[in-house]
Amino acid sequence: MLDSIFKRLRGKRILIAGFGREGQSTLRFLQKFLPNAEIGIADKNESAFKCVDKQSYTIYYGDDYLKDASDYDIVIKTPGISVKDIDIDKDLISSQTDLFIEAFHSQVIGVTGTKGKSTTSSLIYHLLRESGKDVILAGNIGIPVFDCVQNINRRTIIVYELSAHQLQFINKSPHVGILLNVFEEHLDHFGTFEKYKEAKINVLRYMGDNDVAIVNNRLCFESLILDKKYVDFENYNFEDYNIKWDSIPILGEHNKLNVKAALCACYAFGLTIDELIPHLYTFKPLEHRQEYVGTFNGVKFYNDSISTIPQATIAALNTIKNVNFLLLGGFDRGIDYEPLAEFLKYNVLSYILITGDAGRSIKKQLQNVGYEGEVLEYEDMQSAFILINKYSKEGDVCLLSPAAASYDRYKNFEERGKVFKEFANNF
Repeated sequence: MLDSIFKRLRGKRILIAGFGREGQSTLRFLQKFLPNAEIGIADKNESAFKCVDKQSYTIYYGDDYLKDASDYDIVIKTPGISVKDIDIDKDLISSQTDLFIEAFHSQVIGVTGTKGKSTTSSLIYHLLRESGKDVILAGNIGIPVFDCVQNINRRTIIVYELSAHQLQFINKSPHVGILLNVFEEHLDHFGTFEKYKEAKINVLRYMGDNDVAIVNNRLCFESLILDKKYVDFENYNFEDYNIKWDSIPILGEHNKLNVKAALCACYAFGLTIDELIPHLYTFKPLEHRQEYVGTFNGVKFYNDSISTIPQATIAALNTIKNVNFLLLGGFDRGIDYEPLAEFLKYNVLSYILITGDAGRSIKKQLQNVGYEGEVLEYEDMQSAFILINKYSKEGDVCLLSPAAASYDRYKNFEERGKVFKEFANNF
């Protein structure tokens, strides 16, 4: 199964572009399977190489760390590296995702979407595992696929969570590909929404006649998708099955769609809907996704730190009722906040607390649409909770659903969510 990878890499000068979690995984893979390969490693930060034997590899770092990329036969790019920084024939750019899907195509369920991909991937993994299948979960959820190859046999099903960054340079699509939704995001990386959407659609672009595309109804009319054999999971008939939707432990209409997509994927691998249904009720929701933190001093707190776009926050407000305090904002990636402002105009909250450049963009849009509620600015989580303590009363509901990235103040959305939960627990 690894032969296709060896064929593409053997005898080549290989540059690993980006040396975070996935780049380090790629190096381990090459050390094990192609120990004589000529390898270069490039990362902007010199600190990334503190655990590397610098005598064994050519190391590049600093602002011009990719200047010699054209000296290599193939560049294995990690998701965080922007291609606009690489002066090289794009045909020479590959990735773990590209190499892995080519090798294990028939065994892969690829899951992507601007929102919902982690929940859907984890649910598919849960359903398959509880049904007795040999299954692994990897990819954007935090597990590089090259770290999993030794656990894969011909019966293994690989549930692969895929970001747009991972999909940008692939030459083959998964056997089963799920495209949940596409909203405006990552414009700082892709430049335009169209380029971002093109990367997402790669999950289906290279499918053959025997592959299965599972697609949201609103995306079925994309010209590329019309040429595929696809399942519209949004309108798939689940009414004939006795699914107790209220007993599934993930909230909201958006998660109902995620459940439908997951069931369709498992069905494509030979399981019946009836045998899958009991396992829906034992799924454990993921952290930071409309997570009920608890009630403290009479105030209910919900952590939806995963929300980095307006549509996710709107979904949270449609699911969690009677929100009084909404924490918005963070790192501004140029997203259009008008849809969120329009929604809030007709769903006025007691207090909206904003932070960061994204928060100021949201405030401007709220002013533009004539929002009449209270909008307060906060500097950090401590100052946010000072405001909540000052204005809240028993029975209030506080929701962190920022509609923005966290990188202006936190390492990632997980860290932001954990800080919020710590303050809530001490409220």
